[in-house]
Amino acid sequence: MAFAITQTCCGDASCVAVCPVNCIHPTPDEPDFGTAEMLYVDPRTCIDCGACADACPVDAVFPVDALTGPLKTYAKINADHYAHRDPIEEAADPAPNFHAWGPPVFRRTVPADFAPLDVAVVGTGPAGMYAVEDLLLHTNARVTLIDRLPVAGGLVRYGVAPDHPSTKRIGEVFARFHTHPRLRLRLGVEVGRDVTAEELAARHDAVVYAVGASAARPLGVPGEELPGSLAATTVVAWYNGHPDVPADAVDLSTGRVVVVGTGNVALDVARVLTADPADLKGTSTAPHALARLRSSGVREVVLLGRRGPDAAACTRPELIALLERAGVEVVVDAHDERTARTIAAAAPADKAGLLQGVAREVVDWSAPPPADRRRIVLRFHSAPVAVVGDTGVRGLRVTGPDGEVEIPAGRVVRAVGYRGTPLPGLPFDEVTGTVPHRAGRVEGLAGTYVVGWAKRGPSGGIGANRACSRETVGSLIADAVAGRLPTRRRGPLLAGLVGRLRGRP
Repeated sequence: MAFAITQTCCGDASCVAVCPVNCIHPTPDEPDFGTAEMLYVDPRTCIDCGACADACPVDAVFPVDALTGPLKTYAKINADHYAHRDPIEEAADPAPNFHAWGPPVFRRTVPADFAPLDVAVVGTGPAGMYAVEDLLLHTNARVTLIDRLPVAGGLVRYGVAPDHPSTKRIGEVFARFHTHPRLRLRLGVEVGRDVTAEELAARHDAVVYAVGASAARPLGVPGEELPGSLAATTVVAWYNGHPDVPADAVDLSTGRVVVVGTGNVALDVARVLTADPADLKGTSTAPHALARLRSSGVREVVLLGRRGPDAAACTRPELIALLERAGVEVVVDAHDERTARTIAAAAPADKAGLLQGVAREVVDWSAPPPADRRRIVLRFHSAPVAVVGDTGVRGLRVTGPDGEVEIPAGRVVRAVGYRGTPLPGLPFDEVTGTVPHRAGRVEGLAGTYVVGWAKRGPSGGIGANRACSRETVGSLIADAVAGRLPTRRRGPLLAGLVGRLRGRP
């Protein structure tokens, strides 16, 4: 019986590296790797060895016959990914291995006498930790790992929804490097406050910045600064217990919340706000958030999409998880005929096709949310026009086929993407919200590198950072071998910096 990859796939390709028959795709060397929602096991080639399940850092791989409940559909999802296989080609090259192996590739050359480097990595999220892993496992570098927060983890700890405990488990894989003999962990140290970029560069042979993209993109509509209008980044940080967000940051006394956006973060917010608090007990949900969820007045969350259901920004696995939940009704607002036509014409496995069994109705926004149940409404082909209210949010005015419509709501959450913010001492591109670079090398600053969302923008999940980090660390090593790293400065500046860092946890 074959194995199958399921919803929580993080795409870091640990499973690809251990598969003895090359049956997991796309691989990091294939062109669609960077855009794939997840990885897939070919059931016709799989030899049931289980190596992929052992290697998976987020427990996303299971034997097909062990899949139950909402996960059962992933047997077909994995198989359908390979449905295009030419039967003539397959007959000529049958199982167990009809996927061609690529030639071995050696992207780095490190001399035997390569001198140990002192490298600082700023940021303990996935991008930073993949860079740390690469440096510690493949070089003799000494690493100083720095984070401005008092607890390590970054996006894994404070960005992944608490009802996705398997995804959060990758944090345990990263944490094993915190005690590595060649690593020093310095928490509560902020670049620009406690230490400057210049000081870090003076102390280390190289510095890698993995500072992410923590700001929220604005909607750009009137009223979005009203009390009760929140960024999804705030809501996510609130229920994950981020120290920068106060316990009372999110008021759940309203009956309806409108979330602008249909990406994975928007679905996370909708899912958590409509969750049964009993289901979140025992998860990493912050105690203050769990207490507010127990007394929450929220009965309906509206997910607002500018485009149609075929263009929803969420991944299929996240949409499947939303639709398969027990105890929460999901409805598609049938206000626009294009939505119905798109759903009807879609293939069952497409995102729009997944909605073919979902109830559709023209929602009466003059009526209050249902009092006896929790509900999520998907409204497509509708854009925000203005957040309405005087001293606080009263509703959201949106577009419709017959003109603008006001959806009464006490809270509006904007989930339209993340954006990077400038870091003192580094160049910053205001248009892209990233640090300008070439293959990870920060422009104009020899020995300074960038990785993750600060490098490529807020795209790609956890696993995308592995390939991103590999490129950056590769550039760093190539520069070291070629003698392009700047000479470290010595003197009072160095002594003062070491004293401040030693005073940190």
